[in-house]
Amino acid sequence: MQQNNGLDKSQMISFAVLCLVLFGFMFYFQNKQSKEEEVKAQQQKTEQVKNAVKQTQASNINPNVTPNAIQTANLANNELKLEFSSLGGQVSKVELLKYKAYDHKSDRADLPLYLITKNNSNYGFQFKDKTGKVINTKDLVFSPTVNGNAVTLTANYNGAVIQFIYTLLDKYTVDFKVRSQGLAKVTSDTKADFIWDYNVRNLEKGRAQEQSHSEFSYAFNNYKDYDYDGRTTMEEEKETLNWIGVKQQFFSSVIEAKNGFTHSKGNQETVEEGEYLKKLNYEGFVQMTGSELNQDFTWYFLPLDLPLLKSYDKNFDEILPLGWSFIGWMNRGFFMPMYNLIASWGIAAGWVIFILTIIVKLILSPIMYKQHKLSAMMKVIRPEIDEANAKFKDADPMKKQQATMEIYRKAGVNQMAGCLPALVQIPIFYALFRFFPNFIDLRGQGFWFAKDLTAYDDLIKLPFKIPFLGDHLSMFALACTVVILIYTVMTSGNMQQPQQEGMPNMKVLMYIFPITFLFFLNTSASGLSWYYFISNAINILIILVIKYVILDEKKIHAQIQANKEKPKSEGKFQKKMREMMEKAQQQQSAVEQQKKKK
Repeated sequence: MQQNNGLDKSQMISFAVLCLVLFGFMFYFQNKQSKEEEVKAQQQKTEQVKNAVKQTQASNINPNVTPNAIQTANLANNELKLEFSSLGGQVSKVELLKYKAYDHKSDRADLPLYLITKNNSNYGFQFKDKTGKVINTKDLVFSPTVNGNAVTLTANYNGAVIQFIYTLLDKYTVDFKVRSQGLAKVTSDTKADFIWDYNVRNLEKGRAQEQSHSEFSYAFNNYKDYDYDGRTTMEEEKETLNWIGVKQQFFSSVIEAKNGFTHSKGNQETVEEGEYLKKLNYEGFVQMTGSELNQDFTWYFLPLDLPLLKSYDKNFDEILPLGWSFIGWMNRGFFMPMYNLIASWGIAAGWVIFILTIIVKLILSPIMYKQHKLSAMMKVIRPEIDEANAKFKDADPMKKQQATMEIYRKAGVNQMAGCLPALVQIPIFYALFRFFPNFIDLRGQGFWFAKDLTAYDDLIKLPFKIPFLGDHLSMFALACTVVILIYTVMTSGNMQQPQQEGMPNMKVLMYIFPITFLFFLNTSASGLSWYYFISNAINILIILVIKYVILDEKKIHAQIQANKEKPKSEGKFQKKMREMMEKAQQQQSAVEQQKKKK
């Protein structure tokens, strides 16, 4: 029987109709999105006005808070450059000297990388005095004194002295001690409320990707347990947090409390456009001893580099979202070490990914061989399957299925074996989905027209935005889509078409999949698209080699005929399937007999 390995006329029409429907939805959502953006922009302006009023009211708490009254002090080492403000005694600026931020105007990563600047971070300790008035250290004016690698900020409130002592250490670490004297005369509180407001700054090229990776992260149970929250309100009323951090795609600001934070809660709000990605607010209590605030903290302003994170022994490596269980193990134990080993040869990052892909394909080659051998066996017995379908065309569907399974059993074809390659690919895909946008060694590494393999390439820029696609087309994503489509055409020829009316045509769905995959890859890391382009191109070569060099259909046909002559032992799975079908057939026959009696 002649095989049709391409698309027939009806399939082409179905494909065209689905494409028209898809583009119709795209333009509908584009108009809807533009209206929603106008509403959000208006809401954002209203929120900005409210915040300005709040800031004005806050500044009136202390009449001494004037621009001239605010002083700054600075500390620096080879890793961090810090600025401290006398207003609130806070860290007011943090620059990571070994990294650069992406500049959307020049399309390059050449800006100083500030985690904190322009008041995007605001924290302090809040308590009540004996009259019930709320006091927040954010509103106090401190006097700074610099001594070597330490700065001491001192504030006075109604005779009480509060000191914040910051000491800049190595490994992106800032020791932070809070000391008070005479505070017991002002307050009777036994705990202070630590409040931290943080606006995540846009540091990377891919806004949507960086935004999705910005979230709360925290450890508890004596650093043994870790959790994160990226979308909802955070509530940890029962746990004592060892540290709380705001994670970004490649960096994190973390504060550790030596005695922990209790009754923690927080919330976050996504910012649609502008300099910031998210607004996060955290609140947790710290203990006061004898109504004095004497607690030790540590600030960490970290690049999310796995060896560095592990060196602290505080469960910081969990901040890096490499996947859970086996997925994370693959990234930590295979992909990262393998990438570093190949990169040590001194070759470009893109070629490192190329070699890494080939290694993965070699490891999976035995499974792929079995898959394509099964495909060849299915092609050989296809005429028998078609004959059985024609014979039982008007019969009970259950009988048709039993006849088909009997052909597979006699030929020695295990249909479940075809599922194994797909099952193996799923954890690998998810591991790589986590690996490419979170591996800091790839950050800023360009290849061909992609300037950063952890972000999308936008060689083709569009004059308008397409929902779920953006305002650009990624060349790596397009190339990957093309090879996936070619691979799909090559492998879909042996797929059995549905015979029942109303059943979906799986071939058409398989051809649509690469198009939908484009929407996913277009805003993802270009390194991921490059990997899957190479992977599917190698798949195509493997198919050609197996088909024309390794596998011989005549030998496979002879093997199938030999299998038919051998006595077959029924496996547990086959036996279970047969029993289920027979039971279902008996039930159906009983129902039909009852209908006849009625």
